[in-house]
Amino acid sequence: MIITALMAGTDASAKITFDELFRYYHAHPARAGQYLMSWAQDYQGINTDHSSATDGDMDIAYSLLLADKQWGSKGAINYQKEAKALLADIMKYEINQKSFTILLSNETEPDSKDYYDTRTSDFMPSHFKAFKIATGDIRWDKVTANTYKLFAAMQQKYSPDAGLLPDFIQQVNHNPHPAKAMYLESKYDGCYNYNACRVPWRVAVDYLLYGDARAKAFVRPINNWIRSTTSGNPDNISAGYTLAGNDLPTRHFEALSFIAPFAVAASIDTKNQQWLNHVWDYLVNFKLKDYDYYDNSIKMLDMIILSGNYWRI
Repeated sequence: MIITALMAGTDASAKITFDELFRYYHAHPARAGQYLMSWAQDYQGINTDHSSATDGDMDIAYSLLLADKQWGSKGAINYQKEAKALLADIMKYEINQKSFTILLSNETEPDSKDYYDTRTSDFMPSHFKAFKIATGDIRWDKVTANTYKLFAAMQQKYSPDAGLLPDFIQQVNHNPHPAKAMYLESKYDGCYNYNACRVPWRVAVDYLLYGDARAKAFVRPINNWIRSTTSGNPDNISAGYTLAGNDLPTRHFEALSFIAPFAVAASIDTKNQQWLNHVWDYLVNFKLKDYDYYDNSIKMLDMIILSGNYWRI
């Protein structure tokens, strides 16, 4: 939905596509929070899980704000109204109201054992700034500040050389640490894996759009490490790392979801220009048909950012 709203200037059917995606989202509500989306459907479009995915809901909300700026909200769908309704549910059900950190989903209750756990890729500080502007809710500033503080502490303690974060962090309230193996998804839940690979992009955009110095400080060690560990050659980027910066076993293959975010991270500083050029040239040669939805979506979003076609609301 974000891609469709951003591409409207070159796609005459973008609004039609966006509205159909919106209707699909609206037709699959989560169990708690009527504006949140159930994160999984089968091939017949039937919900297979009635809980939400926080990152998905946040991207939907941001896309609705983009749609309002792109097309206005006086048509069949009031994008601005829908965005505000969704944001109210996100704040109520997907933000920890005690620590003001990000919950895994709408079904994480205050008495749940994972109430103080978080998925690192759900931190989208540039989104949160837009959410605050749209709603006037200063609690988004708390979420941003607390998560930046958490990320800085995790970098310093667990990845001082590479600057990487794990897919999941547990016990953010008193003893933040990388998730144990098989915490939620895989044996690499405490590593830089298929969730955390989005973090360099999500954080770097906050500097690109809003000039937030915390974002630049966070991304800087990642840039230094990835350029060094690959010897400046994007072909050496692996699909996953330990927090020490070592390749995960059997992950020596190209994964756009890992490659593209490093390009966005590089764009925060002109000192990375040569490296950024190499990564861009490397990315454009991969064909759509050779990769799945996840890889291709991340590649497209990141290339929109890198080409200067992503804008703040």
